[in-house]
Amino acid sequence: MQRAGRHGRQPPEGGPMENGVGQEPGTPEPPGPAAPRASRARPRLVFHTQLAHGSPTGRIEGFTNVKELYAKIAEVFNISPTEILFCTLNTHKVDMQKLLGGQIGLEDFIFAHVRGETKEVEVTKTEDALGLTITDNGAGYAFIKRIKEGSIINRLQTVCVGDSIEAINDHTIVGCRHYEVARMLRELPRAQPFTLRLVQPKKAFDMIGQRTRTGKSPGEGRVASGKETLRLRTQGPAVLEEGPSPSEEEDARRVDDLLESYMGIRDSELASTMVEAAKGSPSVAQLAQGLDSVLGEFAFPPEFVAEVWAAVCHPKGDKK
Repeated sequence: MQRAGRHGRQPPEGGPMENGVGQEPGTPEPPGPAAPRASRARPRLVFHTQLAHGSPTGRIEGFTNVKELYAKIAEVFNISPTEILFCTLNTHKVDMQKLLGGQIGLEDFIFAHVRGETKEVEVTKTEDALGLTITDNGAGYAFIKRIKEGSIINRLQTVCVGDSIEAINDHTIVGCRHYEVARMLRELPRAQPFTLRLVQPKKAFDMIGQRTRTGKSPGEGRVASGKETLRLRTQGPAVLEEGPSPSEEEDARRVDDLLESYMGIRDSELASTMVEAAKGSPSVAQLAQGLDSVLGEFAFPPEFVAEVWAAVCHPKGDKK
């Protein structure tokens, strides 16, 4: 799968963590408003990391995408990369607002959440929507990012935000993208029970005392001192670039909300890619054509594409 990079560029195939496209030093800025942000080849950068349930602090460097990041963390703590479900930034808690995306602030502290207990839950689909929002980690695991209040899933106390979905009716979905998992769940027949096999993040039981002695983990509450971030790539070195502007962040948030409403997924990197595509498209038809060429497997419905274009190009209802 290919995605449009920032301001219209197209990166190689990859997951939600792998969309960055940098500009080499000294490359002239192309004319026009769609010029990409200046970025430069990555210098030697070192990040601090812990296992979220408790561990010593490790140091990692030299990664360009989420799979390499997980491999580096796994090497430090002598575990398998497949043990890592997802990472959060600057908190050890299962906080989906702090989920590691396609960019890492240079001062960010990385917490890796690893596999804990496995549980099976039987669900009866009494209405079309289960109330789940799905995301994935870019390395083969889809997990629950949000549970809608009052929904079918919300009434099941054993299902929690952060749980990885390992199988549906004993059919493994490891390796599937978030939109594929959301589609499988939507297509399950009503009134027929089905089974979810879930893996919850490992919880800190024996490490609680260690955490409370210092009040916070070493990276807890840290905020990057500037907007410069490391953007991960599928091929080639990661690059440094300025973080998104407030207006770009707001555009991406609106599109991410639309992704959740229409498709039951959240993916900030995908939302940012769609914002860039919309800004480069003078009409809904051209946006639809562009999205189909690079993100065709998502099968975005026409009304969704129209709302994305309107949200980005006319966010206040401007019809000009």
